[in-house]
Amino acid sequence: MTAILMIIEIVFTVIIGLYFFNALKGQQTNKVVIDKSSKKEMDNLNRMKKVNLSVPLSEKSRPSKFEEIIGQEKGIKALQAAICGPNPQHVIIYGPPGVGKTAAARLVLEYAKKCSYSPFSDAAKFVEIDATTVRFDDRGIADPLIGSVHDPIYQGAGALGVAGIPQPKPGAVTKAHGGILFIDEIGELHPIELNKLLKVLEDRKVFFDSSYYNSMSSNMPEYIREVFENGLPADFRLIGATTRRPDEINPAIRSRCVEIFFRSLKENEIELIAKNAVEKINVNIDDDALKLIGKYASNGRETVNMVQLSAGIVLNESNTTITAKEIEWIVENGQYSPRIEGKISDSPRVGYVNGLGVYGVNSGVLMEIEATAIEIGSGNGRVKATGIVEEEEINANNRKIKKMSTARCSVENALTMLEKVFGIDVNSYDIHVNFAGGVPVDGPSAGISISCAIYSAIKNLSVDNKVAMTGEITLYGDVKPVGGINSKISAAQKAGVSTVLIPDANYESILENYKNIRIIPVKNIREVFNYALIQNENVENFIGNEQEILTAKGINKNNFVI
Repeated sequence: MTAILMIIEIVFTVIIGLYFFNALKGQQTNKVVIDKSSKKEMDNLNRMKKVNLSVPLSEKSRPSKFEEIIGQEKGIKALQAAICGPNPQHVIIYGPPGVGKTAAARLVLEYAKKCSYSPFSDAAKFVEIDATTVRFDDRGIADPLIGSVHDPIYQGAGALGVAGIPQPKPGAVTKAHGGILFIDEIGELHPIELNKLLKVLEDRKVFFDSSYYNSMSSNMPEYIREVFENGLPADFRLIGATTRRPDEINPAIRSRCVEIFFRSLKENEIELIAKNAVEKINVNIDDDALKLIGKYASNGRETVNMVQLSAGIVLNESNTTITAKEIEWIVENGQYSPRIEGKISDSPRVGYVNGLGVYGVNSGVLMEIEATAIEIGSGNGRVKATGIVEEEEINANNRKIKKMSTARCSVENALTMLEKVFGIDVNSYDIHVNFAGGVPVDGPSAGISISCAIYSAIKNLSVDNKVAMTGEITLYGDVKPVGGINSKISAAQKAGVSTVLIPDANYESILENYKNIRIIPVKNIREVFNYALIQNENVENFIGNEQEILTAKGINKNNFVI
């Protein structure tokens, strides 16, 4: 019996030994296979690394210093003030695509590192993330922006997972600790992620939760306990960039940030960008080609793309100079549209007013507002308003908003004001107000322009073609403040306007820095008519001549440079 038990024990020992031997052999075999596969893939990776194409023109043209960001001097100055001081702030940069928002954000951290009073150290990182590509898991498994927790139940939990210990994984907010977190297209960030980000901005830490964390467990490592109890550090400064308007951005994030505006580029600035790009690829470009690029390109990226494509055409044809012919072909093939550029009319006209508006992000435009008035005398006059974009759809915070135009309401307000203030029986006229060009019109800011056009048509008085205006009108003829004043003045200046009428509440001394244009604040519609209408002596109840008005406002007419 003893011998039988010994035989069984020996057999069992041999079986166990063979099992472990085969398992060990299998591991060694697997390791050999893994090593061979890894070596093969590594060799292939190294071969790929040795293949290099030429550097794209877009990369060659990327600004390496602030001076190379064309046309954004004011925006860059504001960005430096917000980031490079002893107490840097969170920032949102608004502006059209391709005008230098991302380049400025990259450069401002390097500039801040050189400032002795800046809290950013030489090791401060610039962490960039695109809000349109941020994806997160509702269960908290993965979140590249905020961070996540790898619980033991998930595959690949490792040694800590086997021990039942949850493992925090840092996100971009922690990687940016001590530096800058740049979120491109921040207006597209998912509301859930945005709310998480707001919490991080408040606490300057990231806190994690897990049902597997047990603060009473003696097996919990010190690092894991510290993270779950006190959070991961996330003390950074946020720079968000967006092509959306401020009213499309979540108010909670706006309230925590300094708002900075980059403007659209002018034709001469586009031409300068094109000229700089051409110098980097050893070809020439003539003046006519530069002017065409300035006319059709709206931002830096489009400019560089047009230069790159035209350079390819001339090199394939064994030429060295880009001409207007190549740019014309690109414009036609790429279906480019000329930029919206308003120009004043050649002479004063009855019922024709230069209004001022804003479209897109921080882009001003001269609007043609025209009116006719036919007296019918029956008291059954009709009012028509055409050229109005009645409805505009806006994508904001992952939801669609339909914005109704208020331009038609402003026409009604203007008619009531003319009837009440000037005693005009508007029902005795067939009145037609037209907004030429199909530009989206936000009614309130066009109020005084509409009033002036209708009054001019009724009284048959010409409107000064070198005067432009913006302002909301009340039923009592008062002029109320509006937004986008600087963008509007820039558009007027470019269109050839010599005098801009703005609401008195919008007037600031900094506006005196504009050259070759006169900016006059007005409080009521009588002042508007006094400046805008040519035959002032025929207009009833004016408050005085131009110099008297300016003197009352403390402005010396002789100081204006025309």
